[in-house]
Amino acid sequence: MSDTPNTAFKVLTADQMTALETDGVFAGAPIDLADGYIHLSTADQLGETLDRHFAGQKNLWLAAVDLEVLGDAVKWEPSRGGQLFPHIYGALPLDAVLAYSELHYEPDGALRLPVTG
Repeated sequence: MSDTPNTAFKVLTADQMTALETDGVFAGAPIDLADGYIHLSTADQLGETLDRHFAGQKNLWLAAVDLEVLGDAVKWEPSRGGQLFPHIYGALPLDAVLAYSELHYEPDGALRLPVTG
């Protein structure tokens, strides 16, 4: 799909981020394993994802994922309100992660996305 972004985001707990760094691959959070794919969100979808699924949680991380590296493992599928979300059918390898950082909000409330060096 040419109108879809090339980068999406995975919200991870601190333990999941450590596992990704240590193992070089992330098989998925419990919800991912139950659903059979790794849930990602675009930058525009990320705020609602955090509000709905991670409200009140601390020590969260964001990983920016290069969808082009994952190729056919990524499927865009309808979810909330018919929006298309990127799903990874398979594991998330560390080499597909462009950047990652602890979840942080700016003083104005905007979410700070991870950036590469």
